Amino acid sequence: MKHVHRVRIGPVGFRIGSDWRAPIAQIADLYRDYPAPNDGVADYNVRLFAARPWRRWLRPAITLGGDFTLPDAVPMPLDWGVLAAEMAMNLQLALGERRYLLLHASAVERDGRALLMTGVSGAGKSTLAALLATRGWRLMGDEFALLDPATGLVHAFPRLVSLKNASVGVMQAAAPAARFGPLLASTPKGDLRHMVPDATAIVRMDQPARPALILFPSFGFDPATRPLPQSEAFVRLTQASTNYTALGEAGFDALTHLVRAVPSRAIDYPDTDAALEMVEAEWSAL
Repeated sequence: MKHVHRVRIGPVGFRIGSDWRAPIAQIADLYRDYPAPNDGVADYNVRLFAARPWRRWLRPAITLGGDFTLPDAVPMPLDWGVLAAEMAMNLQLALGERRYLLLHASAVERDGRALLMTGVSGAGKSTLAALLATRGWRLMGDEFALLDPATGLVHAFPRLVSLKNASVGVMQAAAPAARFGPLLASTPKGDLRHMVPDATAIVRMDQPARPALILFPSFGFDPATRPLPQSEAFVRLTQASTNYTALGEAGFDALTHLVRAVPSRAIDYPDTDAALEMVEAEWSAL
């Protein structure tokens, strides 16, 4: 790759390469406060490349690749370079990671204990995590929670926070001093903008936390809370994990221990103010 940037996020190092300068320049700027991979060696290679040579110049289109590639992935416009890089990083981790059990979840921490929030796309977990980070919580990540099967600890993975549609305005109002990436209009997920995690999230990204509460939020409903039985939480978390099956017995043991040790709640909420109150109430009740 002609243009390259290396970055470490939590325990994971990436080498991101591209045929074009612009995506790497944007990624390097947004991740400028992050360190390089330990000893300069990345865990995963990410490639943003033109599947055909003429695609570098004529209607440029980014194909996602790296150590792992999805052959039927649809190329993306060059203007969506940050999104392409983030998706390619997700792809490498989801298909290659074996040290940690990956949970598609946002995570925040307070007093050494972690709150995990997972659910379907649109549940609001990224927005809730980002808002909680403006209220004294440490953002550990909004995409993946990394659960160590050996210790039961959750490791931080504070990537750029992916905000969609109305969430962009919500976070620009709640965190006016934050740094944001370019507005990406009309993506398959709607209008999208990335937000750089605050300094605390980056400085403390090597500090794991003990999981204390698992929430399954659902946006657009009247306020309601119910405890989840361990069996239901277990099934939902297997569905939220990209490598549960690949880890085999280690993954089963890690998830079994998690749902036995940590209470799970489903919360329905109509807006973010209600959700934040419900989250704080559930946390205070532990």
